[in-house]
Amino acid sequence: METIWLALLGALLAGYLVLGGYDYGVQLLHAALSRGEGERRLALNTFGPFFLGNEVWLVAFAGVMAGAFPHAEAALLPSLHLPVAGLLGGVVVGTVAVQLRSRHRSRPARVLWGALAAAGGLVAAAGWGLLTGILLGGSSARLFVLLCAVATLTLFAGHGAAFLAMRSGGPLRGRALRAGVPLLAAAAAAILAAAGVGAVTHLAATGWILAAPPAVQVVLLLLGTFALRREAPVWAFAATSGAAALMAPIILAASGAGMSLAETAADPTTLRLLLPVAVLVIPLLLTLQAVGWWAFRDRPPTYL
Repeated sequence: METIWLALLGALLAGYLVLGGYDYGVQLLHAALSRGEGERRLALNTFGPFFLGNEVWLVAFAGVMAGAFPHAEAALLPSLHLPVAGLLGGVVVGTVAVQLRSRHRSRPARVLWGALAAAGGLVAAAGWGLLTGILLGGSSARLFVLLCAVATLTLFAGHGAAFLAMRSGGPLRGRALRAGVPLLAAAAAAILAAAGVGAVTHLAATGWILAAPPAVQVVLLLLGTFALRREAPVWAFAATSGAAALMAPIILAASGAGMSLAETAADPTTLRLLLPVAVLVIPLLLTLQAVGWWAFRDRPPTYL
């Protein structure tokens, strides 16, 4: 039962990192890549129909973590209170700013909310790297934690650029294609550097955390840069999605707090009682996400 719930937890976290990751990337880039109010609104509306639904994956992940692995949560949260609070603060600020930006007609107000949307994306994107670095190496491993933050920041920014190129057209699409190449290259370099520093200083308790997933991430990011250069944003987005999803096993493997899987999980009776809820909720979540993507597959709306 513990293994089944760990797989469900990993799937929810991976889904959130892929879906929420491009939200944060577009928030970061929307002002820099756009020329004029029309393009800024277009950039934000590329993820407009999805971004509230994308946050549901984070809520589901937190619920499963609290219900199925309460001992890991109890061991981790006291030491990670500030990073987690900062990350969630960035998510909330960015979400509110994206929704309120178009509700104001004055230019100063839109500039303010646009800046807050970008700031929220930056904090959320870098926050996942900070959290991962602290889980793996502790807050004293400053260089390693900083490299992890740079890696996730550039990864999500490049992921957002690929999504923006896939969902937009004209000059905005071209600028997104060009911006994504150096961002993904920087993410690959930061991942390699973080893995190298972690391996040399023996930060990770299990060696595979800093070996297999980062190696695959680097390959996927290089494939993503190639796809962007070939003006194939769909393939680039698939590659960056895979790289973002591979953060999930790294985070989960580092979240054991020194305990075995059985020690972190709830008792088997509780896990069995919770399983029917997961069997109902997760397919519903996937169905709603698929319906949303299908409904808005052609042109983004303009309500943001």
